[in-house]
Amino acid sequence: MSDVRYETGAKRVRVFLGGVAIADTVHPLLVWERPQYPAYYFPLADVQADALVQTATVTRSTSRGDATHFTVRTETDERVDAAWRYESSPIEALRDHVRFDWDAMDAWFEEDEEVFTHPRDPYTRVDILPSSRHVRIEIDGVTVAESTSPSLLFETGLPTRYYIPKTHVRLELLTHTDRETHCPYKGQAEYWSVDTGEAVHEDIAWSYATPLRESLGVAGLIAFYDEKVDVYVDGVLQERPKTKFS
Repeated sequence: MSDVRYETGAKRVRVFLGGVAIADTVHPLLVWERPQYPAYYFPLADVQADALVQTATVTRSTSRGDATHFTVRTETDERVDAAWRYESSPIEALRDHVRFDWDAMDAWFEEDEEVFTHPRDPYTRVDILPSSRHVRIEIDGVTVAESTSPSLLFETGLPTRYYIPKTHVRLELLTHTDRETHCPYKGQAEYWSVDTGEAVHEDIAWSYATPLRESLGVAGLIAFYDEKVDVYVDGVLQERPKTKFS
């Protein structure tokens, strides 16, 4: 039995390459190929057929079957094997849909808002709550942040994140780095390394200077990887969570 689940979405979804909307649909198929988040599949009727050139590449999925690949081409750009179709999939709903390589495309939009990293999961929720809990962050036994006015971010499937006002962080221990990441729920993050005098911990703290609307509650605040630091909440040392960031 397939472990892939799917459902039809309600948002208008567009994918662009070379300034051209290669696909534009109001009936996207959300397909959970992996548990973490879904991928978008576009009905054939909503894909520019002349932008797809079939290649000799065929890949196999144990759950979805064989995928025929296509090069995605516009007048100015070309992405080899960047789209595929499971025409004979054991999952009937996939057969007349096209999937695009997210990173190979220039831009993705849900309605008129650009989306980064991966599609938003309709079953993922982000709650940001102001708190009066006493939160202290230690690294190598050194207190690098301490606050009684943190904001707690609760995101489905992830551990609680403690966002601390910059005035409550020992900024002299932090060095801004070149790393940037994107989250479809929070926006673009910037990173800091921490030098405790004993060791330098690379990219262990981050902040969203201009988060998306739904995450404005953490704008300008700093969070640390709970997986890599000691977090005390109301004097109690928290167990380090086990995640892909551990």
